[in-house]
Amino acid sequence: MQRLVLATRNAHKIAELRAILAEAAETAGLSGVELVGADAVPGAPDVAETGVTFAENALLKAHALARASGLPAVADDSGLCVDALGGAPGVFSARWAGRHGDDAANLELLLAQLADVPDAHRGAHFACAAALALPDGTERVTEGRLRGILRHAPAGDGGFGYDPILQPEGDTRTCAQLTPEEKNAISHRGQAFRALAPHIAELIGSRSRSRNRSR
Repeated sequence: MQRLVLATRNAHKIAELRAILAEAAETAGLSGVELVGADAVPGAPDVAETGVTFAENALLKAHALARASGLPAVADDSGLCVDALGGAPGVFSARWAGRHGDDAANLELLLAQLADVPDAHRGAHFACAAALALPDGTERVTEGRLRGILRHAPAGDGGFGYDPILQPEGDTRTCAQLTPEEKNAISHRGQAFRALAPHIAELIGSRSRSRNRSR
């Protein structure tokens, strides 16, 4: 069984990524892979997200964990890009209010900044870059995007982050009101990791075959 490390300690994200990759496994030929979080790697580093794009940050995390673990690693970086704010908060989404991962404060600040923005100008999208890195430096990156409009107040208790205020195009519910299955089917993260799954199957399969030949 080949282990694949997810470069996150966020329990919500680990569960979501496991579900997305499990769903993609059959069509991508991704079998015999055990998915574990960063907590399963002793001494796994906390990587500063110093990149200016989602792809740069995803690669930073994936390469750091691949080096630390000696295993293939996947990571993602994602955020909310608001039209009226010129694409912000973007890569700063998780720390928009100043403290990393404070979802309530981030939502409160963003809604306050958009308080006077009418519905016609409340367009936004979730963006995600998913990266795969091998210990030898090999890398792949894929991206996904979910377009929608921003509500004036949070709705729903599912998901995390900005899910309670983004209403996907063509729906009347926010991402936080969707079932996990519905969300994964359309989400930016789902799109990015489904696109990455064939690369995982190809590169991990190639790595496993190489190891078997050397025995």
